[in-house]
Amino acid sequence: MKQRKPPSSESPEPEASSDTALLGTVQKRVINELEVSALGGVSDEGELKRRIEPVLEVVCAREFPNLTKFQKNQVVAALIDDITGLGPLQRLMTDETISEIMVNGPTQVYVERRGVIAPVNIRFRDDDHVLQIIDKIVTPIGRRIDESSPMVDARLPDGSRVNAVIPPISLKGPLLTIRKFSKIPLTIANLIHLGALTGEMAKFLEAAVIAEANIIIAGGTGSGKTTFLNVLSSFIPQGDRIITIEDAAELQLHQPHVLSLEARPVNIEGRGEISIRDLVRNSLRMRPDRIVIGEVRGAEALDMLQAMNTGHDGSLSTIHANSCRDALSRLETMILFTGIELPLRAIRDQIASAIDIILFLERLSDGSRRVTEVSEVTGTEGDVIVTQKLFHFEKKGKLNGKILGDFHHADIRPKLYDRFAALGISF
Repeated sequence: MKQRKPPSSESPEPEASSDTALLGTVQKRVINELEVSALGGVSDEGELKRRIEPVLEVVCAREFPNLTKFQKNQVVAALIDDITGLGPLQRLMTDETISEIMVNGPTQVYVERRGVIAPVNIRFRDDDHVLQIIDKIVTPIGRRIDESSPMVDARLPDGSRVNAVIPPISLKGPLLTIRKFSKIPLTIANLIHLGALTGEMAKFLEAAVIAEANIIIAGGTGSGKTTFLNVLSSFIPQGDRIITIEDAAELQLHQPHVLSLEARPVNIEGRGEISIRDLVRNSLRMRPDRIVIGEVRGAEALDMLQAMNTGHDGSLSTIHANSCRDALSRLETMILFTGIELPLRAIRDQIASAIDIILFLERLSDGSRRVTEVSEVTGTEGDVIVTQKLFHFEKKGKLNGKILGDFHHADIRPKLYDRFAALGISF
């Protein structure tokens, strides 16, 4: 359950004037008289201000004579944000404490800070204003959103992930969700400091990546799977040829030999789709040392497992699941949905021989994120995939709103230790 509480006093929200509706009306009047399309190529804020202020003064003299200087400055700033940035969201995008922005309509905007979701005093003029910002995001990257294609995934130039939904699918008007991209990528040391895992767990996972173990990162929405995938990917040796495959590219690998592939949706004629599965299949012809899949969610699961079982070790991916065991069940289901008729036992044998490590990330009720389980896949017994839990986090209560608990290391010798020894990896 996500915790919701009023914004913390240490991170004050952008203030909204009590006459937001009035200022929105003024903005509309100014827009009606401005050649806004001609201003699209102007990026200098001083020049924009010089062009907007005379028009604003004419509008105020005619319709809003009592508007104060402060309110006029607010209108000018809002219009500049519309032209040069993401309108009302621009201030939120530059706030480093915010990790997610959720627009539920023109008058209802939420943000996530340090795992806690709270409303903010940010308002759009109307539904059309929200649509304008959505179009501004998706149009430059060749994506579209309209009644015939009312959902879109996209990304901002800084890598932030965007999802937008509009009517008729949304019954509440246009909706926008932005998962912000941190300008400073987290490192394993950061995660240890934050209590997401222990140093011992980190050393084991680093050794597993170097030893080319196939690793699946499981967790729910917002649990930090992509962030952790980025961190694990940093352990891949510099000389490896790495191919990343994603719906919307957001992974940031700093090795010199990285090739990034991104899926493509259907075009306006209903053609041209390139799926994750297409990209996984094509990547096998590109002589990869490592394949990193942002998220496996469909038929590509079978191709990924086949790649893992045919010499492409060291692959990494994420999956939506509620536990390590549930991740295995989801992989089974994905393979069954490919339509290829395989006995369940054959599917489970293939999963067990392909996957080495599954780790589960959890977003706890205090907003913190932790690796609550690391399990090793050891094989099959009959029709059952056998796993052994190597590390786990045990919750022990709550103090001052913070989850208390301890990490435990199972008294088991992982199978991977033999691979570590053979490769001379000390652990």
